[in-house]
Amino acid sequence: KPPSFGLLFDIDGVLVRGHRVIPAALEAFSKLLNSQGQMRVPVVFVTNAGNILQHSKAQELSDLLGCKVDPDQVILSHSPMKRFLQHHNKRMLVSGQGPLVENARALGFRNVVTIDELRMACPELDMVDLERRPKTTPLRNDFPAIEGVLLLGEPVRWETSLQLIMDVLLSNGNPRTGLVSAPYPHLPVLASNMDLLWMAEAKMPRFGHGTFLLCLETIYRKVTGKELKYEGLMGKPSILTYQYAEDMIRQQAERRGWSAPIRNLYAIGDNPVSDVYGANLFHQYLQKAKRGEEEQRPSGTQSCASILVCTGIYSSQDPGSEVPTSGGAEPFHGHRDFSFNPELLKAAHIVPDVNEAVQLVFHREGWA
Repeated sequence: KPPSFGLLFDIDGVLVRGHRVIPAALEAFSKLLNSQGQMRVPVVFVTNAGNILQHSKAQELSDLLGCKVDPDQVILSHSPMKRFLQHHNKRMLVSGQGPLVENARALGFRNVVTIDELRMACPELDMVDLERRPKTTPLRNDFPAIEGVLLLGEPVRWETSLQLIMDVLLSNGNPRTGLVSAPYPHLPVLASNMDLLWMAEAKMPRFGHGTFLLCLETIYRKVTGKELKYEGLMGKPSILTYQYAEDMIRQQAERRGWSAPIRNLYAIGDNPVSDVYGANLFHQYLQKAKRGEEEQRPSGTQSCASILVCTGIYSSQDPGSEVPTSGGAEPFHGHRDFSFNPELLKAAHIVPDVNEAVQLVFHREGWA
């Protein structure tokens, strides 16, 4: 029967660890493919990574999973920025790593400046590394004002990025001139990926872009006495990301000619703070929309169930055990702008791995 459900897969800790595929992922996708190698249900890959091009990530997943993954099935942390049309013509400072300019342009931003370009134009701003301090300070007054900031992912040289982003915010986009007092509200800031930590090959989690954002927010508050505000904050657990994923699932079903409306979404992840919290937050939003408490464009989606796997950030010898919450000794690792609700950290289902997750979904949907 035509599928009336869609799957949202996290990648790191669910399908791969670093550059190694998790064996259960291969089992799971053997169940998801038909005899022609096509997906039997609408699938999107929702990652908080953003330092790669969409089509490159799709090719990487295709190679790892042994099936065709289309670029429009990949949702990077910054993909929802495509909808911020009001900023696409502004001159934006972009921070992160990887193909920054290509990613920004793919999102619709036509006039971007990288941290390195700003540093080269204004070398006197970057003063931490003694080796990079300018021996002379050439004057250049023709550098156009910056009109906003794009934070696409964690940069490599944090001290340079933190300093120059602060300079831009405190000077209203003219860091060479400066201002007597910092403007507030400041220039628009769009940020993606709030993960404090993420799981790679190491036994312990690594710093994520959420840690970089925490540094920037703390410095801004310490210097100005005010809170850094985001025009848009996306990536899991932001509702913006799940709305975007919902649209991609529905468009995929329409292209495949599946007539049944998509009623249920299943979000499979390894991180309680991003994957579980985000799916539960979106489920809560859908329930409020059903009761008329939220403005929601017509979609037909009724639920978003969170499924937590034990192969990444969250690991348990007993898959039936409770997810730790901040009610006890565990601190809440979520972003400042998401008020803590311990109920939203509880996954609807906890399973050992992604293969078990797919089997669970099939059983619930009568596809067993």
